[in-house]
Amino acid sequence: MDIAQRIQELREQLRYHIYRYHVLDEPVISDDAYDALYRELQELEATHPELVTQDSPTQRIGGEVREEFTAVQHPQPMLSLSNAFNPEELRAWRDRFMRLLPADQLEPAYVVEPKFDGLTVVLHYLDGVFSLGATRGDGIRGEDITPNLRTVKALPLSIPVTDGSPAAPSRLVVRGEAYMPIDAFEAFNRQQAAAGKRMYANPRNTAAGSLRVLDSSITASRPLKLFCYQVIEVEGGPELATQWQALDYLRQLGFPISGLNRRFTDFEEMVTYCLEWEAVRDSLNFEADGLVIKIDDFALQERLGAVGNAPRWATAYKYPAPEAVTRLNCIVVNVGRTGTLNPAAELEPVRIGGVTVSNATLHNADYVAERDIREGDMVVIKRAGEVIPQVLRPVLELRPEGTQPWQMPDRCPSCGEPVERPEGEVAYYCVNAACPAQLVRSVEHFVSRGAMDIEGFGIRQAELFVDLGLLHDVAGIYYLREDQLLPLEGFGEKKVDNLLSAIRDSKGRGPARLLTALGIQGIGVTVAQTLVDHFSSLSTLAAAPREQLEGIPGIGPKLAESVVDWFARETNRRVLEKLEQAGVRIEAEVAEVEGPQPLTGLTFVVTGTLPTMSRDQAKAYIEAHGGKVTGSVSGRTDYLLAGERAGSKLAKAEKLGVPVIDEAALARLASGGQG
Repeated sequence: MDIAQRIQELREQLRYHIYRYHVLDEPVISDDAYDALYRELQELEATHPELVTQDSPTQRIGGEVREEFTAVQHPQPMLSLSNAFNPEELRAWRDRFMRLLPADQLEPAYVVEPKFDGLTVVLHYLDGVFSLGATRGDGIRGEDITPNLRTVKALPLSIPVTDGSPAAPSRLVVRGEAYMPIDAFEAFNRQQAAAGKRMYANPRNTAAGSLRVLDSSITASRPLKLFCYQVIEVEGGPELATQWQALDYLRQLGFPISGLNRRFTDFEEMVTYCLEWEAVRDSLNFEADGLVIKIDDFALQERLGAVGNAPRWATAYKYPAPEAVTRLNCIVVNVGRTGTLNPAAELEPVRIGGVTVSNATLHNADYVAERDIREGDMVVIKRAGEVIPQVLRPVLELRPEGTQPWQMPDRCPSCGEPVERPEGEVAYYCVNAACPAQLVRSVEHFVSRGAMDIEGFGIRQAELFVDLGLLHDVAGIYYLREDQLLPLEGFGEKKVDNLLSAIRDSKGRGPARLLTALGIQGIGVTVAQTLVDHFSSLSTLAAAPREQLEGIPGIGPKLAESVVDWFARETNRRVLEKLEQAGVRIEAEVAEVEGPQPLTGLTFVVTGTLPTMSRDQAKAYIEAHGGKVTGSVSGRTDYLLAGERAGSKLAKAEKLGVPVIDEAALARLASGGQG
């Protein structure tokens, strides 16, 4: 046997044993035997470096240090989930989506999966080799953490990992969750303590932080694992019709799949399982705050679609969060960016679920009054959704003497102006449009990473510039001058240059990011992109009537009303005008094409490997000639542009009778001929 053959044999053996140990927890050889195989491969690769490949088991050690993460566009939006906290809310979710289906629609099947509490990752494979890994990010774009993910032993560097499994598809994108097992986290913290190093609060944050470091050798030293639970895209593989099939396909390829997944054809049986599972999660070796419930059938999923950034066909069943008791020292009132006065509790620090909590929300004045929560009380705290702490109730038996009922102040704590409570609302408002606290919060949101992403501009800069009168609205950011900033303490020439450069760079972020940054209620990244896809500019959107907005898929009456109301205010229209005058891009970029656009009105889907164009080039070519490109084949698709190893999209197009064309036929269509 020659060297290359032996190296390949060793890699196959090691991949199999990694799968048995880190995915199945069923090793079939001793650690010493595994180490002997690994050392032999290391020695052979050291002697023949020209034979080293990126999917070799020896390439998991890490060590690459990068200056920053690169943004990665996801092939489709990574949506969030709606929540249900009891059987009634679960049934209400079912009733909502059933009303959108035909009257004769039978009860669908459901797949129930643990809701892992880790870091969402998106994994790309080309011809069976792991090529790219990213975080979820804002759902549209994530961060490239490929070198770090290579160090996670449960992640297959090449697929399939076992004999007898299906052949690797030409392209596969998988969604999963990286996490740290509870026992491994506890052992890791003990090691940190023994070495006199920093200890960590909880497994979830530790896992996320371990994957978002710039030095992958640090990631390699952390005991991370992985569960996979969604096929985002597959080409050159089977046509998957259900979530249950997709999970089984991933399992056959060698991906780590939870053994706690269940499929139900009876809704009430599924509800019972959700109720019983609360006791199960306490015995798990990973953190999970609930279950994810999905309609099994992909065709029904596509038909139901999404509203906002949440799919209609899935929801999360959440369990009560851990609780603790501590003293409420003081109730403070914060002013939000919409003028709402929000009471919050300052607490004696207490640990809940591995996190030290010293502040908690009190929601609104009615919430405080109904529960008679007072300063000085011993109160019950829980982490709502395992994230945001909130005060549940006072412990009356421990109430000290002399406490007084709390009342909302009648004047804004920021500007001193009178506050109002509109009839029928629970919130109190500061109606002073010039209130500094509102403006600070608006600016903080505007410059944040998910909005205009102005590096070096945060809450401290927002507070300072508002206090000094340099900002009167968010548009004022683009009118800041060097001579205004240089005299400020801590603002040297380099810092000012960097800040002003970052502000200038943000002008080209585009209308979707700007729309997100404006802070319109309910308008996040996904909804903003949906709206920009339907309107040529924010000026056009500003003039759109409510009825037109409600006709856009995913935009319901509340979102439509929110958009119309925001643009109806004169002060908001002036802000938009100032932004445009400052050079902030409010229109979507449209490629300029000379001559006719024969593909106008046609919808294409691109799949497979084309002879001369990448998929991005094909998409740009189609759009430059007036066409539209979508990610999935449906009855509204006019043409499927297919190359080699086209896979499931080709099969679906043939099933639906969608015309299939090659690159040459596309060129003929674009020139005005027949495909």
